[in-house]
Amino acid sequence: MKHIYLIIIVLLMASPVHTDEHTVSSPGNIIQVQFKLENGVPYYNVSRFGIEIINKSALGFILRGAPDLKDGFFLKESTQSYHDETWTQLWGEKKQIRNHYNEMRVDLIENGPLSREISIVFRVYDDGLGFRYEIPEQPNIDQIKIMDELTEFALTGDHESWWIGAYQWNRFEYLYENTPLSDIDTVHTHFTMRTKDGLYLSIHEAALVNYSTMVLERIHGYTLKANLFPWADGVKVRTKTPMITPWRTIQISDDPGGLITSYLILNLNEPSKIEDTSWIDPGKYVGIWWEMHIDKSTWGSGPNHGATTENAKRYIDFAAAHGFDHVLVEGWNVGWDGDWYADGVVFDFTKPYPDFDLEGVAQYALSKGVRLMGHHETSANILNYEEQMEDAFALYEKLGVRAVKTGYVGHGTEIVWYDENGKPNHEWHHGQFMVEHHQRVVELAAKHKILLNVHEGVKDTGLRRTWPNLMTREVARGQEYNAWGGDGGNPPDHVVIIPFTRNLSGPFDYTPGIVELFFDEYRPDNRINSTLAKELALYVIIHSPLQMAADLPENYEKNLDVFQFIKDVPVDWSETKVLHASIGNYVTIVRKDQNSDDWYLGSITDENGRLLKAPLSFLDPGRKYIAAIHRDGNDADWIENPYDIIIEEKIVDCSMILTLRLATSGGQAIRFTPIND
Repeated sequence: MKHIYLIIIVLLMASPVHTDEHTVSSPGNIIQVQFKLENGVPYYNVSRFGIEIINKSALGFILRGAPDLKDGFFLKESTQSYHDETWTQLWGEKKQIRNHYNEMRVDLIENGPLSREISIVFRVYDDGLGFRYEIPEQPNIDQIKIMDELTEFALTGDHESWWIGAYQWNRFEYLYENTPLSDIDTVHTHFTMRTKDGLYLSIHEAALVNYSTMVLERIHGYTLKANLFPWADGVKVRTKTPMITPWRTIQISDDPGGLITSYLILNLNEPSKIEDTSWIDPGKYVGIWWEMHIDKSTWGSGPNHGATTENAKRYIDFAAAHGFDHVLVEGWNVGWDGDWYADGVVFDFTKPYPDFDLEGVAQYALSKGVRLMGHHETSANILNYEEQMEDAFALYEKLGVRAVKTGYVGHGTEIVWYDENGKPNHEWHHGQFMVEHHQRVVELAAKHKILLNVHEGVKDTGLRRTWPNLMTREVARGQEYNAWGGDGGNPPDHVVIIPFTRNLSGPFDYTPGIVELFFDEYRPDNRINSTLAKELALYVIIHSPLQMAADLPENYEKNLDVFQFIKDVPVDWSETKVLHASIGNYVTIVRKDQNSDDWYLGSITDENGRLLKAPLSFLDPGRKYIAAIHRDGNDADWIENPYDIIIEEKIVDCSMILTLRLATSGGQAIRFTPIND
């Protein structure tokens, strides 16, 4: 009998750890997510067609002032549900969006005296997944201070990756690096990768509200971990129950074009909270902006002040003559004099300079069928802005302004409050403080029926579905770097990386449309690093529902044949397809106009010339189309001959294949208009 007892003891000691596993698959059984508890510690892993793409990855939180939520759990309940709907996007790159997923909710409870509960919710699509944490209201946890989020993404190899580093002074405004995964440290999302087997992955987040922005920190090998921007005192997130985190997202595709046409980020956001959306209209704008960047005029007052009444009316006349919706005026309000960027100057958001008649200009614009686009540059002085926001937006509403461009130029942190000893406390641009600030701004703007164009803000996480007045953002290196960038501006491959990284999260106010590619009179060391045809193609490639024609009116008037495409191209689409895609090399996108049967094609390349075959199968069968083509000329070259452009027409149909000849850093822009039957 003694030997039997010994055998039982040995078997117990040799038994595996206790594991509780639950699996959910996508509707097409393409992607599988497995959740497991191993000795009370939660993990997940992801596979696609049975091949693992995310190895066992930890979940949980480190807290301040309370025991951590990372282990000691047992399963309370695991449930699964199915969801399939098609919803209509108010504006965007696609009108009808299918939201089709399987959901698994795992409810956990602590094995101890506190018995705290936490849920992890997985939504699994055929093109990726999202998961988030939910902590319900309960007796033993109320106020929550998160010191660290333990979410891991244990990748399976040294994937090729495209990224910009986090915690840098200039926020998101850097050129993308292209390196093996093993070379990164801490990076922003979207973080896009290609595996050795040619699978494309992109990690990001959705529905960022009341939380800190997530970046990714490589902690060892190929494992990344969530890293949250802290408050000044080191706490990452301050919240209370019930708590819901943003979704952690992974988009997955066999080809890079599939990342562009994935609507997973939007689907993980809530429907619109604005009941009356009749005032929300996409549009195009011109404005007093580029002339300051090339040093023709100044933001500050003086003899070269750009924002004068006379100059604004000149732009308004131009906008009215050519069918533009808004005229942006920067530098109109008191505060631009001196080194406002470095000093965090206190702007006045209701007081114009003496040479700018705000009310008169706004009324003049309305009389011409145009609206003034407002501008709020904060110089990252948030408290000053919040003290004036209500009055500033109310003034704009009174004047008939329907869109406002906001700006947060400043270093990675800004002074936002002082303690009792007068010591300044700095908060990160992307921490919870700023996430909450931007949410207050968008809700206030909606109250006053104003559309937002946010520069230097937090990244897009699909909130445009919930707040469709949040039209577009910058949050990347835009066109202005071509005017004054000390490194010579954006290199040819920059805008060929953007569609697979920054633009995956949402619209980008890149401000395309420069037709005078050199500006030697003002900035002889800088230029647009592409051909003229490529600059036109950007209107199709880089989606924004508020799209700027960024050049000076006089430059467009000298190039009316080229300008015609900028006038014609829509900003609101019913369909988007990707014909060619190679990250950093080339991309061809076609989009269908929301308000007609016209299609538009944009194709661009890096510093290498290309010949691409474009099948026109997206066109309606049985119909002929006029293809109005703007293409690089046979002698075009972005360095030596960037202005060489051919504008021609062809009759085409869906059975044809066009050969797209792209010069070095070149492009092609085409409008397809059906011929009346």
